[in-house]
Amino acid sequence: MQPTKSGKGLRTKNAIIGWSFIAIATIMICLFYFYPMIQALIMSFQSGTGTNLTFNGIDNYIRLFKDPTFLTAVKNTVIFLIIQVPVMILLALVLSVLLNDKALKLKGFFRTAIFLPCVTSLVAYSVIFKYLFGVDGMINMMLMKVSLISEPIQWLTDPFWAKIAIIIAITWRWTGYNMIFYLSSLQNIDHSIYEAAKIDGASAFQQFFKITIPMLKPIILFTSITSTIGTLQLFDEVMNITQGGPGNSTITISQYIYNLSFKYTPDFGYAATVSYAIVIMIVIFSIIQFKVAGDKK
Repeated sequence: MQPTKSGKGLRTKNAIIGWSFIAIATIMICLFYFYPMIQALIMSFQSGTGTNLTFNGIDNYIRLFKDPTFLTAVKNTVIFLIIQVPVMILLALVLSVLLNDKALKLKGFFRTAIFLPCVTSLVAYSVIFKYLFGVDGMINMMLMKVSLISEPIQWLTDPFWAKIAIIIAITWRWTGYNMIFYLSSLQNIDHSIYEAAKIDGASAFQQFFKITIPMLKPIILFTSITSTIGTLQLFDEVMNITQGGPGNSTITISQYIYNLSFKYTPDFGYAATVSYAIVIMIVIFSIIQFKVAGDKK
C-alpha cells in the first residue's frame, strides 16, 4: 500500500524536529571543539610573539627535536606514564576484586572512600599533598617515627623523590575512578563461572588470571587508554606540587605548553606545535595498547 500524504508529512515533520536537535549539538561541537583544533593546527605552522604570527612552514616541528626543555618534558611525562599507569591499573583491579566479595562487610563505605579522591578539587588535593610531602610534613614524620628513615626525605627538592611524590599523588587520585569501571564489569560476570572453577580446583590466584582478567579485557583496554591520555596531559599535580622543579625534573608537556603561552614571552605558535605533539603521542600509545591487547578492531 502506498503511504498517505499525511503519513509522509508526519514523518517529515518528525525528521525536521529530530535533525534540529542534532543540528544544535553538532554546531556547538564544531564551534567549541573542532574549530579550535583546526585553528591550533594552523597556528602550529606559525611563529611570532603574541598575536603577531607569520607562517614558517614546519620550522616549529623541527624545533621540537632541538628543544632540550621539550625533550625533558617528554622524558618526564613518559616516566610518569610507564610507571604510574600500570601500577594504578593493577591496584584498581585488585581493589575491585576485593570489594566485589559478597562476604565483605561495609563494602559501600570502602567503595565510597576509595572513589572520593577523584571527585576532590585538583588544586585542593595538590596543595594538601605539597604539605604532606614537605620536609617537615606528615609523611616524613611518620616514616621517621617507625624508623624507616633516619632523616627527612627531600620529596619536593630532589629530582628522584619529586617524581615519586607526583606518581603517588596521581595514583591516589585516579585509582578509585578506574576501580568503579572494574567493579561494574565484575558484577556482570556470571558467578557460576567462579563456582565451576572452584569445583575444578582452581585457586583464587588462578581464577583472577584465568577468568577475571580475560573477562575484563575490554574494560582494561579502555581504562589503559583513558589513563594514558590523562597522564600525557598531566598538569595540575605538577604545577601545584613541584612547579615542574627542581630544575625541570618534573616538568610535563602540558606544563611546558602553559609556560610557553603564559609564563614566558607568549609563543602561541610553538605552544600549539607542542600541543599537537601530545596528540601524536596519544595516537601512538593507543595503537600500541590495541596491538598489545590483540584487539583486531
